[in-house]
Amino acid sequence: MVKTWSAAVRRFGQKSFRSDLQPAIGVARRGFIVDQNFNQQEQVSLADLQTFASSRSLFLTKDGQPLPVGTRLRNPDLARTYAALGRYGADYLYRGPLGADIARTVQHPPVVPGVADFPIRPGYLTRADLAAYRVIPRDPTHVRYRGLDVYGMPPSSSGGITVGEALNILSNFPMSTENRTTALFHYLEASRLAFADRNAYIGDPAYVDVPQHGLLDPAYAHTRACLIHDKALTSPVRPGSPYPPYSGCGASAANGTQDAEGRETNHLVVADRWGNVVSYTNTIEQLAGSGITVPGRGFLLNNEMTDFNFAPATPTTYDPNLPAAGKRPRSSMSPTIVLRNGHFDFAVGSPGGATIITTVLQILVNHVDFGLSLPAAIAAPRASQRNAATTDAEAAFAASPEAATLTSQYGEQFKTVTGPVLPLNSWIGNATGIQYLGHGRYEAAAEPVRNGGGSALVVAPAR
Repeated sequence: MVKTWSAAVRRFGQKSFRSDLQPAIGVARRGFIVDQNFNQQEQVSLADLQTFASSRSLFLTKDGQPLPVGTRLRNPDLARTYAALGRYGADYLYRGPLGADIARTVQHPPVVPGVADFPIRPGYLTRADLAAYRVIPRDPTHVRYRGLDVYGMPPSSSGGITVGEALNILSNFPMSTENRTTALFHYLEASRLAFADRNAYIGDPAYVDVPQHGLLDPAYAHTRACLIHDKALTSPVRPGSPYPPYSGCGASAANGTQDAEGRETNHLVVADRWGNVVSYTNTIEQLAGSGITVPGRGFLLNNEMTDFNFAPATPTTYDPNLPAAGKRPRSSMSPTIVLRNGHFDFAVGSPGGATIITTVLQILVNHVDFGLSLPAAIAAPRASQRNAATTDAEAAFAASPEAATLTSQYGEQFKTVTGPVLPLNSWIGNATGIQYLGHGRYEAAAEPVRNGGGSALVVAPAR
């Protein structure tokens, strides 16, 4: 993340990396007030945070319990870390003292004796690993949908390709004129088919041959769309064969795989007065990541390795997302920017692990096909079909008349999402977006309810 920040500022920014870090330094010093959502996150992550001394001292009370609602959490260590990055640049991490501290923490985890009920093994990350890291610029994915240009994140993320393929499949159906239940059925089935291909073909393109051109070819999407009739397909649906010439209406003999991707991710969208727009997703993988705070540095280490599949579905199943030295794990990040007639129209993205893809796809369908405003498209109830026998659904979607008809008439099966601590994990996604209104005006949009509500701010609101 740090190297990406530095590279982006150098390539596109108007200020220095040091200057851009100042607001974050201020937040870390001043702190923030713990709300109910943060308290619930700590409850879910409590065993991990209690296991490591550095995490206990920063994130928990003196007796090792979640911080009460109303507590001010300050992080002066993180403020000092950001200040040092601003002063010395990204190499302070990748070739400097911060990297040395990270490697030391991984190799010698600061475990509280007698607390963990599972073995804490030393890690293998070294300073040389950090020094070898490189930012790889890649072109975004691109599809045309209803006259719009939709740009997304390329591999090793699966987001741009999977959203793009699903949109190409949906292009075969008159979504805006169909009744709402039929259109939602087509949304679910397009997602089911796109996920079958995602799981079978997408991984780090430096290690596997990702057939990106075929997966995003409208002609290939037609061979997938023709599988959709008037009943839900039986999952797991087999992937297609995205290699030209495309022919027939069927699936390949290959099997796909499933994933166990963590859902604890962040997404932000920002636009400036000059028309520049950024849609940006980052992640620590699961709540509290690995649970390990780097002592004296104020930040947690992720557990991103869990984005890999550690074994294929069967001994003979090809899996593009198995771990390998230097390989980047597959993610579902789907930061999306949409242009109309070559000019910015709107941008959107979300956290949520593999449900990021369906969240972004459903918002696009809500906004483009159903004509909802971007705030309404974000607020609408969600369902997430990821080539599974049942579709995850928020309670409001599962209780809707459309869901009842989708079950009785189309054979869709729904499972209402719930979490170990309500309302945490009772939602699908947590999106933010920006809509261009014309004449230099923008509308910021975020969740009104999910996970306590999101943040949508404008520096100079129009009166």
